[in-house]
Amino acid sequence: MLATNGYEDSELKQTMQILVDAGHIVHVVSPSEEPIAGMDGADWTEPVPVDILMDEAKVETYDALVLPGGVLNPDQLRVNEKVISFVKEFANSGKPVAAICHAPWVLISAGVVEGVEMTSYPSVRTDLENAGAKWVDESVAIDGNIITSRNPGDIPAFTQAVMDMMKDSE
Repeated sequence: MLATNGYEDSELKQTMQILVDAGHIVHVVSPSEEPIAGMDGADWTEPVPVDILMDEAKVETYDALVLPGGVLNPDQLRVNEKVISFVKEFANSGKPVAAICHAPWVLISAGVVEGVEMTSYPSVRTDLENAGAKWVDESVAIDGNIITSRNPGDIPAFTQAVMDMMKDSE
Protein backbone atom coordinates (compact mmCIF):
# COMPACT_ATOMS: atom_id res chain seq x y z
CA MET A 1 0.00 0.00 0.00
CA LEU A 2 1.44 3.33 -1.06
CA ALA A 3 0.40 6.27 1.11
CA THR A 4 1.43 9.36 3.02
CA ASN A 5 -0.22 11.55 5.64
CA GLY A 6 -3.87 12.30 5.02
CA TYR A 7 -5.07 8.95 3.66
CA GLU A 8 -8.70 8.00 4.25
CA ASP A 9 -8.27 5.89 7.41
CA SER A 10 -10.68 3.10 6.49
CA GLU A 11 -9.32 2.81 2.95
CA LEU A 12 -5.86 2.00 4.25
CA LYS A 13 -6.55 0.19 7.53
CA GLN A 14 -9.68 -1.77 6.60
CA THR A 15 -8.26 -2.78 3.21
CA MET A 16 -4.98 -3.81 4.84
CA GLN A 17 -6.80 -5.86 7.49
CA ILE A 18 -8.87 -7.73 4.89
CA LEU A 19 -5.71 -8.55 2.92
CA VAL A 20 -3.82 -9.66 6.05
CA ASP A 21 -6.78 -11.76 7.23
CA ALA A 22 -6.71 -13.50 3.83
CA GLY A 23 -3.04 -14.39 4.35
CA HIS A 24 -1.34 -11.65 2.35
CA ILE A 25 1.72 -9.75 3.55
CA VAL A 26 1.12 -6.01 3.31
CA HIS A 27 3.82 -3.35 3.41
CA VAL A 28 3.11 0.33 3.82
CA VAL A 29 5.35 2.22 1.39
CA SER A 30 5.72 5.97 1.85
CA PRO A 31 7.98 8.86 0.89
CA SER A 32 8.50 9.48 4.64
CA GLU A 33 10.02 7.08 7.15
CA GLU A 34 7.92 8.54 9.97
CA PRO A 35 4.59 6.86 10.81
CA ILE A 36 1.78 8.28 8.67
CA ALA A 37 -1.61 9.40 9.96
CA GLY A 38 -4.94 9.16 8.23
CA MET A 39 -8.15 11.11 8.33
CA ASP A 40 -11.61 10.10 9.50
CA GLY A 41 -13.79 13.00 8.44
CA ALA A 42 -11.99 16.08 9.75
CA ASP A 43 -10.14 14.16 12.48
CA TRP A 44 -6.62 12.76 12.32
CA THR A 45 -6.36 9.08 13.25
CA GLU A 46 -3.77 6.88 14.89
CA PRO A 47 -0.68 6.68 12.65
CA VAL A 48 0.55 3.47 11.03
CA PRO A 49 4.23 2.60 10.74
CA VAL A 50 5.97 2.81 7.38
CA ASP A 51 7.56 -0.48 6.34
CA ILE A 52 9.45 0.63 3.23
CA LEU A 53 10.61 4.04 2.06
CA MET A 54 9.50 4.97 -1.44
CA ASP A 55 13.19 5.32 -2.40
CA GLU A 56 13.77 1.64 -1.52
CA ALA A 57 10.61 0.09 -2.99
CA LYS A 58 10.99 -2.15 -6.06
CA VAL A 59 8.11 -3.18 -8.31
CA GLU A 60 9.43 -6.74 -8.61
CA THR A 61 9.07 -7.19 -4.82
CA TYR A 62 5.29 -6.86 -4.84
CA ASP A 63 2.31 -8.70 -6.31
CA ALA A 64 -0.03 -5.69 -6.27
CA LEU A 65 -0.12 -1.98 -5.54
CA VAL A 66 -2.98 -0.46 -3.53
CA LEU A 67 -3.49 3.30 -3.34
CA PRO A 68 -5.87 4.45 -0.60
CA GLY A 69 -7.66 7.72 -1.11
CA GLY A 70 -8.58 10.64 1.03
CA VAL A 71 -7.96 14.08 -0.40
CA LEU A 72 -4.60 15.01 1.15
CA ASN A 73 -2.83 11.70 0.54
CA PRO A 74 -3.17 11.39 -3.26
CA ASP A 75 -2.76 15.15 -3.68
CA GLN A 76 0.67 14.90 -2.06
CA LEU A 77 1.63 11.67 -3.82
CA ARG A 78 0.78 12.91 -7.31
CA VAL A 79 3.44 15.63 -7.17
CA ASN A 80 6.22 13.30 -6.03
CA GLU A 81 8.29 12.25 -9.06
CA LYS A 82 9.52 9.01 -7.43
CA VAL A 83 5.96 8.00 -6.58
CA ILE A 84 4.79 8.73 -10.13
CA SER A 85 7.66 6.72 -11.66
CA PHE A 86 6.94 3.80 -9.32
CA VAL A 87 3.19 3.83 -10.08
CA LYS A 88 3.81 4.06 -13.82
CA GLU A 89 6.31 1.18 -13.71
CA PHE A 90 3.87 -0.87 -11.63
CA ALA A 91 1.00 -0.23 -14.03
CA ASN A 92 3.19 -1.10 -17.01
CA SER A 93 4.30 -4.34 -15.32
CA GLY A 94 0.81 -5.81 -15.73
CA LYS A 95 0.50 -6.44 -11.99
CA PRO A 96 -2.69 -5.25 -10.24
CA VAL A 97 -2.86 -1.53 -9.46
CA ALA A 98 -5.82 -0.58 -7.28
CA ALA A 99 -6.94 2.97 -6.43
CA ILE A 100 -9.94 4.01 -4.38
CA CYS A 101 -11.72 7.33 -3.81
CA HIS A 102 -9.39 10.24 -4.77
CA ALA A 103 -6.38 7.96 -5.42
CA PRO A 104 -7.02 7.82 -9.20
CA TRP A 105 -5.43 11.30 -9.20
CA VAL A 106 -2.11 9.48 -8.79
CA LEU A 107 -2.89 7.28 -11.80
CA ILE A 108 -3.73 10.38 -13.85
CA SER A 109 -0.36 11.92 -12.95
CA ALA A 110 1.36 8.65 -13.87
CA GLY A 111 -0.25 8.84 -17.32
CA VAL A 112 -1.89 5.41 -17.18
CA VAL A 113 -5.62 6.19 -17.45
CA GLU A 114 -6.24 7.04 -21.10
CA GLY A 115 -8.90 4.72 -22.52
CA VAL A 116 -9.28 2.89 -19.19
CA GLU A 117 -12.74 2.32 -17.65
CA MET A 118 -12.54 3.64 -14.10
CA THR A 119 -14.56 4.84 -11.15
CA SER A 120 -13.70 7.19 -8.31
CA TYR A 121 -15.09 9.57 -5.79
CA PRO A 122 -17.56 11.72 -7.78
CA SER A 123 -15.42 14.87 -7.60
CA VAL A 124 -12.57 13.09 -9.43
CA ARG A 125 -14.80 12.17 -12.38
CA THR A 126 -14.02 15.27 -14.47
CA ASP A 127 -10.28 14.86 -13.88
CA LEU A 128 -10.43 11.25 -15.06
CA GLU A 129 -12.52 12.11 -18.11
CA ASN A 130 -10.20 15.01 -19.00
CA ALA A 131 -7.29 12.55 -18.81
CA GLY A 132 -9.07 10.22 -21.27
CA ALA A 133 -10.53 7.64 -18.88
CA LYS A 134 -14.06 6.28 -19.27
CA TRP A 135 -15.78 7.00 -15.94
CA VAL A 136 -18.48 4.68 -14.58
CA ASP A 137 -20.50 4.86 -11.37
CA GLU A 138 -19.92 1.35 -10.05
CA SER A 139 -18.56 -0.06 -6.79
CA VAL A 140 -15.61 -1.55 -8.67
CA ALA A 141 -14.30 -0.93 -12.16
CA ILE A 142 -11.71 -3.35 -13.55
CA ASP A 143 -9.94 -2.67 -16.83
CA GLY A 144 -6.81 -4.63 -17.62
CA ASN A 145 -4.72 -4.53 -14.45
CA ILE A 146 -6.34 -1.32 -13.11
CA ILE A 147 -8.91 -1.66 -10.31
CA THR A 148 -10.80 1.38 -9.01
CA SER A 149 -13.55 2.05 -6.48
CA ARG A 150 -15.52 5.06 -5.31
CA ASN A 151 -15.47 5.29 -1.50
CA PRO A 152 -15.12 3.43 1.82
CA GLY A 153 -18.45 1.66 1.26
CA ASP A 154 -16.82 -0.14 -1.67
CA ILE A 155 -13.88 -1.53 0.35
CA PRO A 156 -15.12 -5.16 0.55
CA ALA A 157 -15.69 -5.39 -3.23
CA PHE A 158 -12.51 -3.38 -3.94
CA THR A 159 -10.33 -5.64 -1.80
CA GLN A 160 -11.93 -8.79 -3.20
CA ALA A 161 -11.15 -7.59 -6.73
CA VAL A 162 -7.50 -7.05 -5.73
CA MET A 163 -7.28 -10.55 -4.26
CA ASP A 164 -9.00 -12.12 -7.28
CA MET A 165 -6.62 -10.41 -9.68
CA MET A 166 -3.57 -11.48 -7.64
CA LYS A 167 -4.87 -15.05 -7.65
CA ASP A 168 -5.45 -14.94 -11.42
CA SER A 169 -1.92 -13.68 -12.03
CA GLU A 170 -0.22 -16.47 -10.05
